[in-house]
Amino acid sequence: MESMRGTVAQLVAARWGDHRPGLWFEERTLTHHEVTAGAAARAALLAELLPPAVEPHIGVLLDNTPEYPMWLSAAALAGAAVAGINPTRRGPELARDILHTECRILVTEPAHLPLLTGLELPGVRLLVTGTEEYDDLLAPFADAEPDHSRAAPEDRLLLYFTSGSTGAPKAAICSQGRLAAAGASLVGQFGVGADDVHYVCMPMFHGNAVIADWAPALVAGAGVALRRRFSASGFLADVRRYRATYFTYVGRAIQYVLATEPRPDDRNHPLRLGFGTEAGAVDAAAFERRFGVRLVEGYGSSEGGAAIQWTPGTPAGAVGRAAPGLVVLDPETGKECPPALFDASGRLLNGDAAIGELVNRGPNPFEGYWRNPEAEAERRRDGGYWTGDLFCRDADGFLYFTGRTDDRLRVDSENLAAAMIENVLARYDGAAAVAVYAVPDPVTGDQVMAAIAGTFDPAAFVRFLAAQPDLGTKMAPRFVRVVERMPVTATNKIHRALLRREGFRCAGPVWWRPPGERAYRRLTREDAEGPLAPTRGPSQVRRQGLEPRTR
Repeated sequence: MESMRGTVAQLVAARWGDHRPGLWFEERTLTHHEVTAGAAARAALLAELLPPAVEPHIGVLLDNTPEYPMWLSAAALAGAAVAGINPTRRGPELARDILHTECRILVTEPAHLPLLTGLELPGVRLLVTGTEEYDDLLAPFADAEPDHSRAAPEDRLLLYFTSGSTGAPKAAICSQGRLAAAGASLVGQFGVGADDVHYVCMPMFHGNAVIADWAPALVAGAGVALRRRFSASGFLADVRRYRATYFTYVGRAIQYVLATEPRPDDRNHPLRLGFGTEAGAVDAAAFERRFGVRLVEGYGSSEGGAAIQWTPGTPAGAVGRAAPGLVVLDPETGKECPPALFDASGRLLNGDAAIGELVNRGPNPFEGYWRNPEAEAERRRDGGYWTGDLFCRDADGFLYFTGRTDDRLRVDSENLAAAMIENVLARYDGAAAVAVYAVPDPVTGDQVMAAIAGTFDPAAFVRFLAAQPDLGTKMAPRFVRVVERMPVTATNKIHRALLRREGFRCAGPVWWRPPGERAYRRLTREDAEGPLAPTRGPSQVRRQGLEPRTR
């Protein structure tokens, strides 16, 4: 387990007197010292505004502006915690996030004020950055200096919401000690130095940007370049402008960058490394070919309960070797799954037995959820940390990600993993993005459905499937939904819950392959109301998006 003796407050205070450029945002450049001075002023303001008898929690509803890292740093100095508020949430859901985390102060900006109109937020004081009133509040503390003595490693620093397919998001706790240790670990893993510049283009209300990008920069004394909101078209221009050497990503961000028009000078930049999740092997290889930059795909549960590191010699498709304590268990029996067996083409031969949930039986820094004992109990049980993610493990101990527990499909009494099917379908020439998910079989179990963003030729797709040696006999999609753009969450992850909810009775074209047939044809209303009508219980058929069959 990582050491938790240091604090983020100590790291913030260490930059006092460092007059090198340390933060870039649009046309502004701030030195490390100026960022620290801004944090000290905000920490002093917090000490005045926060009553001593309440939880010292601050909600931050901001884009990636300089105010965000300064408030993170201020919270560290003041012994307070920041709840990152997701600006894509609306109405009662947005109010719930703010009130659930017991925020006494909400820091926002004028552009986000419309989101708060009509919300009842009793006991919450609003600070609006970029206003005269805000500047007047900070003015008396302009000469404040950073004092890290109030902070302890066990102090809560982050309350960051983890996205879930069902129920309200859970606020995971991250202490000062854990964040400092995570930053130090990445500095060691990737050799981050004081001359590096970290490009923060993922939203800072999400753990990826703070834990994997901002924290290692803070540990190493590296610079930080902020992008207000992710832009694929602005990515390379920003990298060149700020001389960025490191960035992090999640979800479909890499696909969006690859979708931009290639240029002869795509390799003319200082970037040396990208670190993140869910790019996929096909896109990671394409990114390296085009930009000359290696992407390191890592795995780490948002809550910190389990992590896997890639090391040289890791087989293609694997995330990394299992550290001591990491096991793949059958969630029903609690027993360890047998090793995964692959044929010469890389097709998993025993997925039904080998795929299980990744569990960490060793020490881990999971610090719980804020005011959510039920969710904590779901994670911590039977002496381990249950990640909610599906993996298989080969005989050499290498782990292969196969999806979330919600992504498991049960087809003809066989368990399939959505991620492994996606890895195959991602090779289809017409696909800019692919998502695989379960839809109910009309009798029992599931059927495989794929959403493809791009172009779809049904005859070419059939030929493509037939040519894939690692596509199992039950993996071919029964349904293919063609979308112009894949629906995504605020963190650029595919919105799988929405796709599952809409199923094949959705807007837009859906192709399907009737049982016993190889060819795909357009799904019609008659199909949905006839052979695909559920026999397991009553269901209301939605009619949008289904063509009447022509006779």
